[in-house]
Amino acid sequence: MSYELTGVSDVDVVTGVPIRSRTARENWQSAFVQRLVVTDVVAVVGAVGAAQAIRFGGPAEPPLAWPLPYEVGYSVVSLVLAAGWLTLLHGYGTRAPEVIGTGSEEFRRLVSVTLRLFGALAILALLFRVEVARGYLAIALPAGLFALIVGRLAWRFRLRTRRAAGHCHTAVLVVGTPEAAGAMATAFTGDPRSGYRVVGVCVPAGSAEYRFGTPDGPSVLGDDRSVLDSVRRSGADSVAVAATEHLGPAELRRMAWELDPLGVDLIVAPGVVDIAGVRLSNRLVAGMPMLHIDRPRYGLAKSSRKALFDVCFAIVVLVLIAPMLAAIAIAVKLTSPGPVFYLSERIGRDGAPFRMVKFRSMRPDADTAVDDLIAEHGGNPVFFKVKDDPRVTTVGRFLRKYSLDELPQFFNVLRGDMSVVGPRPQVQREVDSYDGEMRRRLLVKPGVTGLWQVSGRSDLSPEDSVRLDLSYVENWSMVLDLALIARTIGVVTRGDGAY
Repeated sequence: MSYELTGVSDVDVVTGVPIRSRTARENWQSAFVQRLVVTDVVAVVGAVGAAQAIRFGGPAEPPLAWPLPYEVGYSVVSLVLAAGWLTLLHGYGTRAPEVIGTGSEEFRRLVSVTLRLFGALAILALLFRVEVARGYLAIALPAGLFALIVGRLAWRFRLRTRRAAGHCHTAVLVVGTPEAAGAMATAFTGDPRSGYRVVGVCVPAGSAEYRFGTPDGPSVLGDDRSVLDSVRRSGADSVAVAATEHLGPAELRRMAWELDPLGVDLIVAPGVVDIAGVRLSNRLVAGMPMLHIDRPRYGLAKSSRKALFDVCFAIVVLVLIAPMLAAIAIAVKLTSPGPVFYLSERIGRDGAPFRMVKFRSMRPDADTAVDDLIAEHGGNPVFFKVKDDPRVTTVGRFLRKYSLDELPQFFNVLRGDMSVVGPRPQVQREVDSYDGEMRRRLLVKPGVTGLWQVSGRSDLSPEDSVRLDLSYVENWSMVLDLALIARTIGVVTRGDGAY
């Protein structure tokens, strides 16, 4: 395949490889990395200097205890420690373009480098009988790591602000069948924090009539055999390849060679969806990369440690919010006739029904009016939700907006009917409509919050709600639960997607 390189200014006379000018993405990434370097230097030098000042009370310090006949002060130790720390931060790729600004890999590398450094210090101290003041290291290690993480978070927040303003994006060209390309383009668009902006799609020949699902979505720029031409026309920085019949291993390798002189990255989607990173691992078999997927984590989601966490968390929350519960109960009672609490049958783990408790947010005859409301609005009788529901009271509308009506569900957690985090609680008419796949939601307890709560709440379609619940059930981890709890606080505070 022949083509004319764009962005190439010369050719290396030794290797024959074209020399190209830097792209806009490489320019902003380079500037971003330079800022990270400055922040890392300040964090490390500041932490080491503070550790020396706190441990020894100022610039005067005792000499290092070691068997050699000459003295070395802790100022020298601090300089060596800071230099080694900064060298490892660079050598282990903590500022590599593929990890900065998004995901958890950047922070994992920061932690790994710090632990490696202090592990190496411990080994060297043991081998050469060097006694380093433990208090000095006990201050420098956590202070430096904390400062590094705070610095990265600050720049990441700045980067997100720039991306929201339309800057600092990676332009990506999606290649694949219409269905796969559409799904991948939607995934990139739905996660603006990743920094990818879809500039076009390439689909197999004969599918040129494909159109993206939204009017302002990317257009088809060509077929999967004209990727390089589409890259030149779109100015893409990356090519993301989904399922396509014409691009096998040999073609993908050739594409990587041809994209390299252009400074364009190649991303290959494995073709799996809703699989958490904890279940994925890479393996190299006979020179071919394989993606190994662990079994679903149904059993772990029913573990005793999750149950213990649920009980402890619910007790702490109920103690802290007891005055709020009392105030809400009084407001509900004084503003509308009827009981304070609303008890509704929900289906729990393994299909067992239970009575879920909430603060009443509708008028007392709300259940008897639901059939008429469904007929009036033409809603889905299985997954029925309507904005501006006339059955909701004035106080109830406020409670529902900020999910305050759901706080009594922590009593259900104490009773063992629910979990703090889990699938959305389902009513019997929903369960009656389940097929074999959807019934997997019943393998674990429903939750007070979950993926559905932080991903759109009532704005979710029934299909998305089911998909998120199944994803949670299959990919459970304690870290996921903690992350969802943290995200829930922000979502309910803003009142997004609730009615």
